Amino acid sequence: MNSWPGRSPCPRQNTTLSTPEVAAPLPVPGPPRIVVSRTRPPALALDVRDRLEGTLVEMGSAGAKVAAVVQGLADVYVHAGGQYEWDSAAPVAVARAAGLHTSRIDGAPLVYNSADPLLPDLVVCRPELAEAVLAVTA
Repeated sequence: MNSWPGRSPCPRQNTTLSTPEVAAPLPVPGPPRIVVSRTRPPALALDVRDRLEGTLVEMGSAGAKVAAVVQGLADVYVHAGGQYEWDSAAPVAVARAAGLHTSRIDGAPLVYNSADPLLPDLVVCRPELAEAVLAVTA
């Protein structure tokens, strides 16, 4: 991750998403796409998929997963396994600028720049899906 606030690089896509330049993703017809790890999709994300009758999209890093939601390649990212603030701070800033819902899995705000940099969980999703996602995760 680079050190520029509000910028999130997507190296495999040769793209950098930036808060002043990001637009809300266009809706895609069909079932919600839940982005998960290729190697270990969390049970909570599987619960969200089942409740929303969605499909899974497998992908690498936390930043790439948030970027996928920002770019409209996925609709929901739920992470409950813990990560550090630096794993999601810039991607979440870009997601917020795009008008996406960002929160902890219980709906509480994401708080950054804490003494303990561990961020236990997060949700990034299209705003119209937030209530349904939080009904599963909270």
